[in-house]
Amino acid sequence: MKVLDLFSGIGGFSLGLERAGMETVAFCEVDAFCRQVLAKHWPNVRIHDDVRSLDGNQYRGTVDVVCGGFPCQPFSLAGKRDGKDDDRHLWPEMLRIIREVQPRYVIGENVAGFISMELDNCLSDLEAIGYACGAFVIPACAVDAQHRRDRVWILAHRDSDSESSSTVNAETRRMQAADGGGKVHANANSAFEQGRWVSSGVHAQDTDPDSGSDESGRPAPCKWKPE
Repeated sequence: MKVLDLFSGIGGFSLGLERAGMETVAFCEVDAFCRQVLAKHWPNVRIHDDVRSLDGNQYRGTVDVVCGGFPCQPFSLAGKRDGKDDDRHLWPEMLRIIREVQPRYVIGENVAGFISMELDNCLSDLEAIGYACGAFVIPACAVDAQHRRDRVWILAHRDSDSESSSTVNAETRRMQAADGGGKVHANANSAFEQGRWVSSGVHAQDTDPDSGSDESGRPAPCKWKPE
């Protein structure tokens, strides 16, 4: 499967996806130093420098996956949380590129603060252009990091080659809109309770969504336990 990696940083998404057998055909990263790192480790892969000027049509029919951790600053508790009013709100650009490329799959990532502010709109945007989608909260401790650090992961699969006339997951959308996205956290906590995750009693809604700290400011203890 071929990947277009947006907001690439130093290539974390592509490193993981390549380990799963995929191949990155292009990056897009605005930071000059990060582009140097990408060029060193992927010398034969094209690197674009700005999602706002990237024409996704050139990758239509050749890319299976569009992925990207679009900027979190508009939603992070560490900032002003200006959302759409923040000039770093670049989800609309990622959505435009997805519409132009029409990949089979989309993978997105952001801070947990995104859930209450824009997750519902994000998923509705994807549904409106023909994708079935969902979101999951997965903490850093899932890969043995020594801190919680919840992140929301957005996964989408193209339903058809045409745009949807109605939302694909309407009931899920209504449920998540009703409680400001709490269902996403609730699903994660259900996984904890079933033994897939053990968090020493610290659930997602009890932590700082960005830092993974409990109310005292201490790192929330969490460890991975196989099913």
